[in-house]
Amino acid sequence: MATNTRNKRTAHRGPLLALMLAGVFAAFGSFWLLQVMQGDQSGPNINVGNEPDYIIDNFSFVRMTETGRPRYVITGDRLTHHPADNTSEIDKPIVVSMTVERPHMTMTAVRAHVSPDQSQVDLAGNVDIQRPGAPAQAGQAALQPLRIRTEALTLLTDDEIAKTQLPINMTLGDAKVDAIGMVANNATQQIQLGGRGTATFPPRQQR
Repeated sequence: MATNTRNKRTAHRGPLLALMLAGVFAAFGSFWLLQVMQGDQSGPNINVGNEPDYIIDNFSFVRMTETGRPRYVITGDRLTHHPADNTSEIDKPIVVSMTVERPHMTMTAVRAHVSPDQSQVDLAGNVDIQRPGAPAQAGQAALQPLRIRTEALTLLTDDEIAKTQLPINMTLGDAKVDAIGMVANNATQQIQLGGRGTATFPPRQQR
């Protein structure tokens, strides 16, 4: 009777041990992936070449601030990492700013190129920026809903600056603007437009 009990316990140890080992390897793999994304070369030794060293489908990456709060989130259909220059290519990226003080800004595109330290994201193809409106607060005016469309955009994530030299189409509330070039600062809520543009404003309401 004691022998049967011991055999049953031993039989359960095999799957349990395999499950624990799988968990350890998965945790190690996730830790190494995070180190590679952050440019840490202390991970496994990999021959640097032109071929990608890893590809992730349906991924999500969060960049934190110095105080431990989320700065922005990048998601996409596929992330391809190139070890030669420690850059990443993203298919169908979605970038969302996570600042607490201001409305979240969402940016989508066909593809993106991410710098080694993730401080610069170059969006390309049907770039669409949207920011919801916000009611007036103490010392601040109300924000109108904003939408900007262009074909290429450089996002400086640490500075919350988006810029392009290409034509843009912008809608701010009921106003519409077409211009060549733009620099948008989400931290200050200011937008600088290039020249050779047109603007259409709604008629003023009679008081």
